[in-house]
Amino acid sequence: MKYLIFFCLFILTKVVHAQDLNARVQILAPKLANSNNRILDILESSIKDFLNNKRWAIDALLPQERIDCNFVITISDWDGASNFKAEAQIQSNRPVFNSSYSSTLLNISDKDFSFTYSEGQPLDFSEQNYINNLSSLLAFYAYIITGVDYDTFSKFGGTPYFERAQTVLNNAQIAPNSGWKAFENLRNRFWLIENLTNKSFNPIRESLYVYHRNGLDMMAENQAKGRKAVLSVIPELQKIDKQNQGSILNQIFFTAKSDEIIKILASAEPQEKLKAYTVLSQIDPANSLKYEVLKRP
Repeated sequence: MKYLIFFCLFILTKVVHAQDLNARVQILAPKLANSNNRILDILESSIKDFLNNKRWAIDALLPQERIDCNFVITISDWDGASNFKAEAQIQSNRPVFNSSYSSTLLNISDKDFSFTYSEGQPLDFSEQNYINNLSSLLAFYAYIITGVDYDTFSKFGGTPYFERAQTVLNNAQIAPNSGWKAFENLRNRFWLIENLTNKSFNPIRESLYVYHRNGLDMMAENQAKGRKAVLSVIPELQKIDKQNQGSILNQIFFTAKSDEIIKILASAEPQEKLKAYTVLSQIDPANSLKYEVLKRP
């Protein structure tokens, strides 16, 4: 379990309605001039209820252990009936021990978030079968969010959730919608779960644990020790980048962490910052301009 839970609290949590995610959902439709706000509001509420009222974690989580996450779904096209073309930005956060700071774990952009939905339609989901694209999309990311969160609290703690996400993806191979299949895109849902379940990428998952438990969680107690642990993951990520250049998992890590790493390095010695800049600009070229600040004394 993520934390030590007393037996009585465990029993209490078991009898209340399961709520593992604390998901905030926003539906945007800037390109739809005459959008039906009613159906969009109902859709937003349905997605929020689906994410927040299902049990995604194996453990019974206490209210303060619920995983904070955001789903911003931007509708680009709607046929006026039930077919929606959309993109989604999915973000999740994790609290840092002994601080009020919350660290970003995921910041994923899914450009193939299309689905069908009719007003009043229940969002049914089955672990065994594909029912519809919207519930599969939401369940897939709910398991990814839960798995990554667990990986930061125990080494490879997220494995059961990535396996469930893999099942969702396998079931969705019959879906007519894009994003589930290997040949469609090198940076889609298929490759995300492939990386997370591929043992050759285990060093990235282990780095998530070291970065958070030995790094961020230690900084309130010993800033230098915490910073050292954070910096220790950079060479590991460099090794993975050399073996699997441009992998989606490396990209996802730095999309979430680049700004935070820069802030952590702000109090480091100039030589240490310059060394980090050299490596980071090579393995994360998309954010190379951000890292320029590390060259300053």
